[in-house]
Amino acid sequence: FEVIPSKTNFLFASHKTMNAAKIMESLRAKGIIVRHFSKPKIDKYLRISIGTDDQMARLIEALKAL
Repeated sequence: FEVIPSKTNFLFASHKTMNAAKIMESLRAKGIIVRHFSKPKIDKYLRISIGTDDQMARLIEALKAL
């Protein structure tokens, strides 16, 4: 993943080969909510809010499974 530097409680991340909207759909099917905006310049990115350690561990495991 490419992650844009952030000073907020969320990250914008994109994957070189996987479509962001499809990643979002796969994560939502597992109960993990991330945001995707279909607007120019950010349509390749997911907005991932920072959660608890357990939530972030679930996200990482779900992303690895993709």
